[in-house]
Amino acid sequence: MSRDAQAWQARTWEHLGLELEAVEVDALQWAELARRMHDRGARLLSLWGEQAEPLPAEGPAAGSFAVLALWLHEQGLQLASLRLPPSLLYPGLHETFPVAARLQRALRDLLGPQAQGMDARPWLRHGAWPADWHPLRADAGERPPAPPPEAYAYVPVQGRGVHEIGVGPVHAGIIEPGQFRFSVLGEQVLRLEQRLGWTHKGVARLLRGRDAEGTVRLGARLSGDSTVAGAWATCMALEACAGVEIPRRALWLRALLLERERIANHLGDIGAIAGDTGLAFGLSQFSMLKEQVLRANLRAFGARWPMDALRPGGVSCEPDEQALRELDEQCLSLRADAQVLLAAFEQHAGLQDRLRGTGRVEPELARSLGMLGLAGRASGQALDLRARMAPYERLELRIPVHAGGDVAARVAQRFDELFESLRLCREWLRTLPEGTLRAAWPQPAAAHAGGWGLGLVEGWRGPVLVALRMGPDGRVRQAHAHDPSWQNWPAVEWAAARDIVADFPLINKSFNLSYSGHDG
Repeated sequence: MSRDAQAWQARTWEHLGLELEAVEVDALQWAELARRMHDRGARLLSLWGEQAEPLPAEGPAAGSFAVLALWLHEQGLQLASLRLPPSLLYPGLHETFPVAARLQRALRDLLGPQAQGMDARPWLRHGAWPADWHPLRADAGERPPAPPPEAYAYVPVQGRGVHEIGVGPVHAGIIEPGQFRFSVLGEQVLRLEQRLGWTHKGVARLLRGRDAEGTVRLGARLSGDSTVAGAWATCMALEACAGVEIPRRALWLRALLLERERIANHLGDIGAIAGDTGLAFGLSQFSMLKEQVLRANLRAFGARWPMDALRPGGVSCEPDEQALRELDEQCLSLRADAQVLLAAFEQHAGLQDRLRGTGRVEPELARSLGMLGLAGRASGQALDLRARMAPYERLELRIPVHAGGDVAARVAQRFDELFESLRLCREWLRTLPEGTLRAAWPQPAAAHAGGWGLGLVEGWRGPVLVALRMGPDGRVRQAHAHDPSWQNWPAVEWAAARDIVADFPLINKSFNLSYSGHDG
C-alpha cells in the first residue's frame, strides 16, 4: 500500500463511519478486484481520474495518469488506484458495473484515459471542444475553438411502424437541459436513450487552487436542491485532510439542515407527481407545505436553501431559542398535514391507478444497475448511509424499503422518509447540545499537506461523494464530485420502456434526478 493509500485509510474512515481499504493495483489486479467486488455485491460509487503533478524539470506536459474507483460493500469502502501506461488504456468496468459506462466516457472526454471495450461516443464534449483536447490535463491551457458540429450516433431501433420522438435538450419552462430519444411503436416506448452533460460546469477544474472556504462555497452549489448534502460532503473531505473534528453542536445542526432539505424536496416531489397525474389539489397542498418549510429555513438559518450554512470545521448559523421552538412546532404540524394528505392519496382510486405499475424497475434489475438512494430503496435496495453516520447512529434510523419499484413505490418511499425525517428533526431539536459552532481551522502548514480526503453523505437523492487532494498551501490540487444521479439516470431508461409516451413526465418526476449535479 502506498503512502497516499495509507493517508486515505487513516484520515477518512472516522469521518465516514465506514472502514476504508485503499490499494494501488496493476491492470490485472484492477480487473480481478472489480470481479471480486461484483461477487460480493458491492456498489461502484464512482470512477474518476487524475494526473500527478510533474516535477519542475519535467515540464507541464509530464506527469503520470491514474484511474480511481470507489466501491461500497457490506463491511465498508474499497478504493483502488490504477497507474496507467503511456497508451492510457485500462480494463473497463462497464460489463460488471453498468454505471461505469458513462463514467468512463466522461473520464475520457475530460482527461483522456480509454477503457478497453468502452462506448466510443462522447459524453460531455457536445462539440464544445476538439476530441484531442482534455480540459483536466496539466498542459490543457485555454479551450481551443470548437470544431464543426458532429452528429451523435443514437442507437437505432428498426421495425415496421417504429418511429422516433426527440425531446430536448431545451425544454419548456424552467428546467435544466437533457436530451431524450424515444423509439416508439404507436404510443408504447420500445427504447429510451438519454444524452446528458449539457450543463457541465467543469467543477473539477473550478475547484483547483481554492482554499477551504471557497471549496465549500462551490460544493454547496453542485446541485441547488442538495446544497446541504454537497456542502457537508465537501466539508467532510476537507476536515479529513486537515484532521479536524467538528463540535457536537455543529454536527447536530448539520444533520438538522440535511433532514430539512430532505423534507422540502419530498414535499415538493409528492406534489409535483400529483400534478402530473392531473390532481391539482395534491400539487397545491404539497407546494404550500414545502413553502412553509423554506420560509422557516429563512427565519432560522438566514436562507430558504441555506447554501452557506456549512463552513469548514462546523456551521455558520445559530438559530435562537424562538426559532428552534418554531421548527419543532412545524415538525408536528407538517406530520399532521402529511398524514391527512397520505390518506387522501391512498383513497383516490384514479390517482392510484396512474401510479401503480407505471415506470417499474424490479429489485433484481435495480441491483444489477447499482441503483442508490431513494429510487433504489423504492426498488428493494435497503441501503442508507445515514445509518452509519453521526449523529444518526444514536437514534436507530428506520430505513423504509419498498419492493414495488413503480411510481407508487417511489411516492410511498417519500412519505415514509418524510415522516422519519420529521421524527429525527424533533429528536435533535430536543437534544441539541451546547457548545461552539466551529472548530479552529489549522493554518496550511499545520494541515496534513498533500493528503486525500473523502466526504460521503446520504443526501435526499442518495450518496453525494466529494474527494479532494490538498496541497501544502491549504488549497485544492485535485478534486472529484459525484452525484447519485449517475447511478439512477440509466434506470429511468428501463423504467420508461413498456409504458406509453404520455407516462414519461410522471416517471421522470418520480425519480427527479439532477442534471446539474450529474453534469458537474
